Amino acid sequence: MEHLGNPQHSFQSIHVAGTNGKGSTCAHIASILKCAHYRVGLYTSPHLINFNERIRVNGIPISDECIVEFISSTQKVLEKIEATFFEATTALALWYFDKTNVDIAVIETGLGGRLDSTNIIKSTQTIITQVAIDHSEILGNTIEKIAFEKGGIIKNNTPLLLADQKPVVKTILLKIANKKKAPVFTVKNFRLKIIPKLDVSTYFHINGCTFWSPLQGNHQAKNAALSILSVNQFDPGISIETIQKGLSCVSWPGRLQKMDKKNPIFYDVAHNAHGITTILEMFQNNWPEKPVGIFALKAEKNINFISKSIQNSFSNLYVTTIPASNLLTTNILSQELIKNGIKCTIANDINSALTMMKEQVNKDKPGLIFGSHYIAKAVFNFFSFSFDKGTI
Repeated sequence: MEHLGNPQHSFQSIHVAGTNGKGSTCAHIASILKCAHYRVGLYTSPHLINFNERIRVNGIPISDECIVEFISSTQKVLEKIEATFFEATTALALWYFDKTNVDIAVIETGLGGRLDSTNIIKSTQTIITQVAIDHSEILGNTIEKIAFEKGGIIKNNTPLLLADQKPVVKTILLKIANKKKAPVFTVKNFRLKIIPKLDVSTYFHINGCTFWSPLQGNHQAKNAALSILSVNQFDPGISIETIQKGLSCVSWPGRLQKMDKKNPIFYDVAHNAHGITTILEMFQNNWPEKPVGIFALKAEKNINFISKSIQNSFSNLYVTTIPASNLLTTNILSQELIKNGIKCTIANDINSALTMMKEQVNKDKPGLIFGSHYIAKAVFNFFSFSFDKGTI
């Protein structure tokens, strides 16, 4: 960053950490601020199809030419300091946001917070979404250790916005905030009421005002509420009408996304126990029959935790993978599930699993494809879905 002239200091930034809901919260915030006529950078990870998705300005992904320009000018430095992939990507994002003169950048942590590459920024505001156990091989195997790592993004005298947290998590985060004299705002400051129905949109009330987001699920109402809290704190002059316009323009693929026009088949990238449980609760509340499932999972994930969350949740569960990826093989995944008392069927070809799902679902029995970002391309191709029209 010194080589680049510390571009991260040339714009304001909102820093977002947490286990689940980070990306969706970032997407809501960026969309609202864009509608409020700010020039907004958005940095998220991982991508679904193309690397360029990670870095956007007003919804437009970074071009291949800009990526090449950055690497050409920094390759020697990157090699000299042995930068990791994510360090180089973060530097690219911050350089690009400076180059394109953003007013504000919404920055999602990659992993954890305290030691994350993104923690180089001096944020205007920090946000911590719900904290749960994930990436325990790096962040620690207890919720307390993970909360401490997430709390590492809290800055001196900088507003901290919190989603609802488990008491032990909240205690740790408030202790860090108090030490750093960071004022704390929570979603509980709102009188939030969610209208529980899985439909084309998610409706909710805040302090008597009705809002809606095209992202589906009760958890997305909470993410949207956190984003409204964020923009209200950042710029109190943003109107309710602008907030709703921003919410309605949000596009964030792979989050309870309906993939089939006729049948209730959904794709969600949920890949830890907390996220999967949240999604399955929506299915239990909205359909009389258990869903058909298609499941793929990265190698380092805690299958024992996840197994508890999917126990007795599916009418039929297919396990699948993508060759030459970081996903578990179908044999290993199925063996681990069976050890935990979960019946499943191996589908080495994801297209065959998707075909079988389409044959089994109906208006009373939905389908859920879940567990990984890595299967997105195959899922979108199968359903002939155009993932990215150039903006998010």
